[in-house]
Amino acid sequence: MKQSEIKELSVEELKEKMAQFKKQHADLKIAHSVTPLENPLQIRKARRNVAQLATELTKRDNQ
Repeated sequence: MKQSEIKELSVEELKEKMAQFKKQHADLKIAHSVTPLENPLQIRKARRNVAQLATELTKRDNQ
């Protein structure tokens, strides 16, 4: 997700997206441990999306 897209989301939507990306990250890690993924960079992308959403949530809590 782009930062501009993240800023437009509400707090509830951020939490939903974060849960969705956490699940996707966990699923990708498990799938990759069983058989190598065709594109392992998907794992990194999911992890970074979770981090971006968490950062935005923290930023909003501190304001």
